Amino acid sequence: MGMKTIGQGATEYLVLLAVVLIVALVSVALLGFFPGMASDAQITQSQAYWQGASPIAVSEVAARHSVAWGSSVFSMKLTNMGVYPIRITKIVGGAGCWANQTIRSPYKVDYYLGAGEEAVIGDPMFGSTEYPVTVVKLDSVGGNCNGGIFYLYAAKSVCQNSNSSPGTLVVPAFGFEYIAYIDGQQITKRQIGKELIIKCREPY
Repeated sequence: MGMKTIGQGATEYLVLLAVVLIVALVSVALLGFFPGMASDAQITQSQAYWQGASPIAVSEVAARHSVAWGSSVFSMKLTNMGVYPIRITKIVGGAGCWANQTIRSPYKVDYYLGAGEEAVIGDPMFGSTEYPVTVVKLDSVGGNCNGGIFYLYAAKSVCQNSNSSPGTLVVPAFGFEYIAYIDGQQITKRQIGKELIIKCREPY
């Protein structure tokens, strides 16, 4: 075996190693393993899933970092896609974390929706800072996952305090707790779906 053959084999090995490393890096990026980042495809898939979810669909959503609260806040427009009236009482996420209040008036998460009706938790134009639905912090911060109120310790990734790179809000196992009014009975249910992924707006 000549030196030329050995050199060629070493070069081919390095090229193959480089290709493997590039594929691995691209795969990691697409899976959203870098903090504060998610691919456009992931965001689009999350939006499509929640827009078609039932009985509670999320037709619009916006999120941003709040300097005052030190974490993410978000607003959303919800639609009752089911055939029975419902009353939404909690927002849930992660491993059973939940929140049952907004930051400002009317505070309590208490939204009655007839079949086909919509409700906006937060500002209707998603541009105001007045009525965000909840503060979202990283998963189980301080071990206070089920504290309720307006803290939802359920996010894998939160919005960043940066105008150039505001980041991505990612809440796994997102969903709602609600009361369904079925044939004169009130039945408490939970709707847990795929993770909610929101491309963050600029901080305020």
